[in-house]
Amino acid sequence: MQTSVNRARVLAIATTAFVAGIVFASSMDWTSLLGAQPRTAPVVSMAGPGGPDIQGGFVAIADQVTPAVVAIQAVRDPKPVASNRGQPRTQEELLRQFFGRPDDDAGPVNSSGTGFIVSKDGYVLTNNHVVAGMDRITVSLTDRRVFKARVIGRDPQTDVAVIKIDGSNLPTVTLGDDNATRVGEWVLAIGNPLGLDFTVTAGIVSAKGRSSELQSLRQSSYAIQDFIQTDAAINPGNSGGPLVNARGQVIGINSAIASRTGTYSGYGFAIPITLAKTVMDDIVAHGRVRRAIMGASMSEVNAEDAAINGLKQIAGAKIQDLCVADPQTGACTVEGPAEKAGVERGDIVVGVDGQPIDQVSTLQRVLRGRQPGDVVSLDIVRYGDKKTIKVKLAEAPSDDARPVAAATPHPESEGAVPGAAAVPKIGVSVETLTPKGAESRRLPGGLKGVVVASVTPGSDAEGKLFEDDVIVEVRIPGSGGATRTPVATVAELQKEIGKVRTGQYVSLLVRRVSDPRTGATVTSVVNLKVGE
Repeated sequence: MQTSVNRARVLAIATTAFVAGIVFASSMDWTSLLGAQPRTAPVVSMAGPGGPDIQGGFVAIADQVTPAVVAIQAVRDPKPVASNRGQPRTQEELLRQFFGRPDDDAGPVNSSGTGFIVSKDGYVLTNNHVVAGMDRITVSLTDRRVFKARVIGRDPQTDVAVIKIDGSNLPTVTLGDDNATRVGEWVLAIGNPLGLDFTVTAGIVSAKGRSSELQSLRQSSYAIQDFIQTDAAINPGNSGGPLVNARGQVIGINSAIASRTGTYSGYGFAIPITLAKTVMDDIVAHGRVRRAIMGASMSEVNAEDAAINGLKQIAGAKIQDLCVADPQTGACTVEGPAEKAGVERGDIVVGVDGQPIDQVSTLQRVLRGRQPGDVVSLDIVRYGDKKTIKVKLAEAPSDDARPVAAATPHPESEGAVPGAAAVPKIGVSVETLTPKGAESRRLPGGLKGVVVASVTPGSDAEGKLFEDDVIVEVRIPGSGGATRTPVATVAELQKEIGKVRTGQYVSLLVRRVSDPRTGATVTSVVNLKVGE
């Protein structure tokens, strides 16, 4: 009985409190938030006083930006089985070579991602990892138009790539200023995740300047670490898509996620648009990215660093090593500009050209706006002593022997054998045959010519020329027959092919190994239609 009385009393108190709460809420105009709001009800501002509301703002941004967002499909064609030069080939390998069949285990590699159009004539920004090493790239718009794209240039250091489609009066995005972006601002991520084209997700800027926390994303000693963190859902396929602020401006390129499963787990990371724009401008204007460095590796300042240097705040960038690092191995190779200028290991950089430096990404942000040869003034603290040291910046070495940006507009040049010269008009990459190369291929001694290093998939040469074929003569048809010119070097081959106009034909006299056990060869004439 006592229990029933207590329950009744509790129920009465709760009912009274609820009614009183409704009356109080009504007086404060909170009741509209307790249930479903009508369409005319005011909603929370997403950008502060005078800014767009959440519902109307998101809709307006999606309508404004999505037409300039593209879905990217990239394909890397199966490559022929790599030959063991100097070793006899099996019958199966010879069949694959002569009939142009790919390895049964080697299929095409497909990549999908996102990009966004930044100019009306078709320049598109995306991630390097979306298009690197791909042979064919297509771009789809929301209006279902599909374009073939070519790579204008790539920068593995920042994971930024510029591709180009041929069009006019195309829809474009508006680029914003990530420097003015604040943590807590609303953002939208637009892309093509998991095969779901033109998906829009919303979140906020969770953090800026992510660097040392994402060391696993580093590709080399010169990789720039300065990411915008967001909790807008980002998944595979979002790569290369825009991160858009509440004003419809692109502030970043969605690039990576923090995940143990490979899919969205709460946080994504975007490359700041000011960095991406600098890379794009270099690629479009100069064909490559020139990156200024001071020849030092750095780390974040911790409490002990601050204490031993008499810093009041735990801030700055600590100099760890001084050298120009090899981009492949990370090993120090030569004395860097900072060391020549007098910077020492353990120094704390607290300012550059009068601008305070609070962390490594801030210093990187300043330096990436400079050019090789520029002089910067470093404000450093060395065990409590403050100094200003002027450093003349150098140019960072390339990641590989090739320029960051492809020099040729032909996408088939991507993936050419390192050290080989591309002859895109006939769809091959070639090398001059040397005595050592002839020996390793079991070719006759004294043979002179140009050896095929690779054949471009989809070209007229595919299935007609093969790896290790030796081109010994070029025949150009004319009114009186054909002019026949022996070729012994790459330059001679390029000169002869250059004489043939697009759409015309050329004959190549080719020597090819027919029996790897004895080194016997056969001679063939291969006729090709010359492309652009």
